[in-house]
Amino acid sequence: MGVSEELFERAKLVMPGGVNSPVRAYRAVNMAPRFIARADGPFVWDEEGSRYIDYVCSWGPMILGHNHPAIREAVEQAVKDGLSFGAPTRREVEIAELMTGCVPNIEMVRMVNSGTEAVMSAIRLARGATGRDELIKFEGCYHGHSDSLLVNAGSSALAGGCPSSAGVPEDIARHTLTAQFNDLASVESLLDAHPGAVAAVIVEPVAANMGVIGPDKGFLEGLRALCDKHGALLIFDEVITGFRLGLGGAQEYYGVRADIVTFGKIIGGGMPVGAYCASRSLMEQVAPCGPVYQAGTLSGNPVAMAAGLAQLRYLRDNPQVYTEIDAMAKKLADSMRASAEKHGIPVAINRVGSLLSPFFAPTEVTAFVDAKGSDAQRYAKYFAEMLRRGIALAPAQFEAMFVSAAHTDKLIDETASAFDAALAAL
Repeated sequence: MGVSEELFERAKLVMPGGVNSPVRAYRAVNMAPRFIARADGPFVWDEEGSRYIDYVCSWGPMILGHNHPAIREAVEQAVKDGLSFGAPTRREVEIAELMTGCVPNIEMVRMVNSGTEAVMSAIRLARGATGRDELIKFEGCYHGHSDSLLVNAGSSALAGGCPSSAGVPEDIARHTLTAQFNDLASVESLLDAHPGAVAAVIVEPVAANMGVIGPDKGFLEGLRALCDKHGALLIFDEVITGFRLGLGGAQEYYGVRADIVTFGKIIGGGMPVGAYCASRSLMEQVAPCGPVYQAGTLSGNPVAMAAGLAQLRYLRDNPQVYTEIDAMAKKLADSMRASAEKHGIPVAINRVGSLLSPFFAPTEVTAFVDAKGSDAQRYAKYFAEMLRRGIALAPAQFEAMFVSAAHTDKLIDETASAFDAALAAL
């Protein structure tokens, strides 16, 4: 038994499933998790000392790679001044100014501590501002673990909500309506069936929690038009896409305006941070200005703000990062497609910018129903083959790969070769 296996056995005695977040348990790939000891640049090392080329990137925020010098130095300097104040700081103002200067259609920012908290607060704001209760989300899109959003309508996609977790009251779940990603008709049907009752439509503009699925042409534009027609607010959950597709996120990338935008740990340089943002008129509905209450003792933590400022300033001052990581992701995706064709294995490779994912599926994957048709057991075998060859991927079929600025063409080539060998072994 290796060190990771020993740690996992100990962890299972004191932590549910041995982990602090379910996907880390590696159950979907039938393995014990690797316990990570350290990370630097494009690499992570486990407790056994094995090195891996990392495409998890802490689930996305490490867009510059792990332990980037500018971010590390900013954190080290901030720590010298104290870990937490529970009071306003200069950095909070500076990062809000930077974000409103980069992201279209936002004028004010409220910092929180996670993407889940950001989305939960954005929905409360939408309900408070509109005086409506109903929410439309999309099957397969993940917006954190708050009660309103842990809903999966299953095959009854247009029929309304039911809880997909124990502990979520039916009375809360019934206010969440589920539509199909890339299917405007499913959204319009829900809006027509609940006239004047829908506060907001929330969407990952690029779905990245059912694997990577980009919006069809006209889908986001159609959501904007439907929300305007029915008086609902459009929320972009940019916990994944924000500051990754570009400085302006998905709004800039696709040219579609959202009413409220949420961000996650990328604005903290990988530290626990989130934010929700909107126009001045909407954000002034939030306490202490308005009646929508939301608070957080640790919101705007000075160390996290230092890390986030360093990362966002670097991205602002080095916009070529986006061109470079997108090009590397394209190179990898093209190589993966070529290998799949060579070996005659049905693999759909989806990519948007620096996000990509392989689906072991026989057809194109453009919606959750397609993603659900993927061969999860084949993915598990593929995952093990890639891990054995020194490539760290998300331990589940329905997650994204993230390319960072620390990856190089040489590492992309090594990954493509590992992918080819893994398919050969399947």
